[in-house]
Amino acid sequence: MKMLSISMLSADFGRLNEEVEMVNAGAADLFHLDVMDGRFVPNISYGFPVIKAIAAKALKPLDAHLMIVEPDRYIESFRAVGIAWLSVHYEACVHLNRTLQQIRSAGMKAGVALNPHTPVSLLVDSLHTADFILIMSVNPGFGGQAFIEHSLHRIAELKTLITREKAATLIEVDGGISPRNAAQLYAAGADILVAGNAVFNATDPMQTMAELVAAGSSNIQNLKSTIR
Repeated sequence: MKMLSISMLSADFGRLNEEVEMVNAGAADLFHLDVMDGRFVPNISYGFPVIKAIAAKALKPLDAHLMIVEPDRYIESFRAVGIAWLSVHYEACVHLNRTLQQIRSAGMKAGVALNPHTPVSLLVDSLHTADFILIMSVNPGFGGQAFIEHSLHRIAELKTLITREKAATLIEVDGGISPRNAAQLYAAGADILVAGNAVFNATDPMQTMAELVAAGSSNIQNLKSTIR
């Protein structure tokens, strides 16, 4: 089953309630929350007060992507504010599998986020501990960046690795996603797409969400041959 997660980093925070209600009413499956600390990435986003405000209105699960150092310190805090899916960066975790186990023990789905330069092969020993892998298809830290085309090959490589290891790990992809490339991403092996600017800057956000979801039910077999 293909899924769509909407990145609230691109929302108009002056109209936060209305933006949350729009996602509630749309075809998306998850709210994607990018949490940045200004240290792991050169940007600062929002913290627990804003997450609580979103959680109070959200009718769909919250999917938090931590772009922070020492994420282990905050696992319980994110559970307490209602996060259901929590991803931490491979590059930020000294003891990755222990961190993933702590996330699972807190009752959340555990994910590993991977920067564009980090080889997917490094995750082979974490596939059975992680519920999902978040492939960054832009450099993390800022919304609105152009999609890195080589990400398609990274997704396909990761899908092959997951299949070889007989794991059930899902693949989530974040960065530069729009209706123009959604079907190709699903064909490469993505299970969950994260979209922000493509939705919130659209003339018709509801239609854009519907198009992104529809891309997951397209005849993707014909696209697989274009991804090597």
